[in-house]
Amino acid sequence: MDERVVEVWRASLDQEPDVRARLEAVLDRDERERAATFRFDRDRNRYVVGRGLLRTLLARYLDRAPEELRFRYGRERKPSLVGDELRFNLAHAEGTVLYAFSSAFEVGVDVELLRPDAADTRVAERFFSPREVAALRALPKSDQPHAFLACWTRKEAFLKARGDGLMLPLDSFDVTLAPGEPAELLRTAWAPEERTRWQLADLSETARGEIAALAASARGWTYACRDLDMTVVLN
Repeated sequence: MDERVVEVWRASLDQEPDVRARLEAVLDRDERERAATFRFDRDRNRYVVGRGLLRTLLARYLDRAPEELRFRYGRERKPSLVGDELRFNLAHAEGTVLYAFSSAFEVGVDVELLRPDAADTRVAERFFSPREVAALRALPKSDQPHAFLACWTRKEAFLKARGDGLMLPLDSFDVTLAPGEPAELLRTAWAPEERTRWQLADLSETARGEIAALAASARGWTYACRDLDMTVVLN
């Protein structure tokens, strides 16, 4: 795995029963117990597929059996592997899941589904910085839902990469959000120099109605984003 390339996989959480059964077979007891707590079958099935695919992908990178992998969780429940330095993160929105992997630095990924009513100015004013709110309001109404979610996913990806969750206020840092503007971290109020150590990327698939972002704790990297072929990953 090239340490300057973040590898991202996109997959569907809605799989056929035979695929789900194979993925469920690699889960550990805690994951099976967690799956059993979901009230609705669709949510349970998506959880099983998401965790099973995570184990399967990690196992392929590490050349290990997926059921042997053990996870630990950070302060904000960010997962990592026991006994291995491969970094990873995942995010899902409805039936879409994204997985990001790096052998060299921390990564965070986030995805949201594009909705016409996404640009809620009350939410923006509560969570975004004044600079971001002004940038959002300056856009045509038709561009605001995309811009709102671009801002949101970039912020979330950055927080997930840091492992801070929402302990770090969303308005304490700025990101770009305008259509056509490269994804970038513009300000980190707690330490101005920190923004220079991070790089963001836009992973959005507008044709699919998905707005997504990737963040990593280094600069100068590239990424490869691919759709996961289930027939390959399970063989």
